[in-house]
Amino acid sequence: MPNIKSAAKRVKTTRKRTLRNTIVKSQIKTAIKRFEEALANATPEEAQKTLRRALVVLDKAVTKGVIHKNKAARKKSRLTKRFNRQAV
Repeated sequence: MPNIKSAAKRVKTTRKRTLRNTIVKSQIKTAIKRFEEALANATPEEAQKTLRRALVVLDKAVTKGVIHKNKAARKKSRLTKRFNRQAV
């Protein structure tokens, strides 16, 4: 339990940020899983829609500061590569 007012505020903000980060990271994982499922089972159009959605989710995570921009770029590149390999 913090004794200083600023320390109490840091605890409060840390909890909020941790919760937000957890939610956003979960959204990333879900979007990627949905893309992988669509790639395996659905039509190429459906896979492309889910790919776009995953890319948007990754970009939003970068904007919110949850993940680093290079990590997002790496994930986007790998997902796009997988889509292009499957499409050909």
